[in-house]
Amino acid sequence: MKMKKTLCILLAVVTALSCVLAFTACNKDGKDPSDAANPSETGAAVSSTLGANDLANVKKAGKIVVGMECDYKPYNWAQTTENENTVKIKDGMYADGYDVQVAKKVAEALGVTLEIKPMEWDGLIPALNSGNIDAVIAGMSPTADRRISVDFSDTYFDSVLVMVVRKDSAYASATKIADFKGAKITGQQNTFHYEVIDQIEGVKKQAALPNFAALTQALAAGSIDGYVCERPGAKSAVESNKDFTFIEFAESNGFKYDLTDASIAVAMRKGSSLTSEINKVIASLTSEQKDALMLDCIARQPGE
Repeated sequence: MKMKKTLCILLAVVTALSCVLAFTACNKDGKDPSDAANPSETGAAVSSTLGANDLANVKKAGKIVVGMECDYKPYNWAQTTENENTVKIKDGMYADGYDVQVAKKVAEALGVTLEIKPMEWDGLIPALNSGNIDAVIAGMSPTADRRISVDFSDTYFDSVLVMVVRKDSAYASATKIADFKGAKITGQQNTFHYEVIDQIEGVKKQAALPNFAALTQALAAGSIDGYVCERPGAKSAVESNKDFTFIEFAESNGFKYDLTDASIAVAMRKGSSLTSEINKVIASLTSEQKDALMLDCIARQPGE
């Protein structure tokens, strides 16, 4: 009888311990942290924790690590020659462009060196939130969707959306987006440039392309009739491709979007202590200085 009673007590203890272990395996709101249905919540918590220490960590490391494509002229590109404007990214390769110049000013203000990590567009925000880079300075717009997972600085360049076409195209004389009915139009993947194409009635929306080079190559080859991008990118494309032109629409005839979405800002982790410091750098630049800096970058960008 005592043996039976002892076994019952042991079973009760084991059951209680199992319940405690099962409970502690869950987070405070009862969700398993490894639950694939809630990855954004877990990621946001991690990035917020990292963000609070960003400034101290950058100062301690003596460098700020910035991510960009190095393939989105005039914002950023890679070249084989070194000069006073460039930053070395690997042996024989150097980064330049508007983003690079802004990143250099940020590093200088923080009193640290600048390290640029080239990476694919889709990998920039994941690299930021995983702690592999300290900031994204890559011609990135502070859209509402992106603000869910990262914080943004004040804008460091403001622009508008335009359409890039060939000069010999039937669409070169277009004045409104409605004129592109039946046209084969695309934009860069995972950007709002691609999303606004749906505003063109009867358009033949093509698959999104991964980068600036793919867009210009597709247009040059005639596989598309045009692509949507911001004005600096269009000016850069026309500078490099003499057969291209771009169309800037009157407000009443163009795409409808939040003007902030066509602006460019620095992306940082949620709660980043770098935000206020970077905003000071941006505030020190006048509109005239920003425009002059952009024009200089367009003028010296390498050809195709």
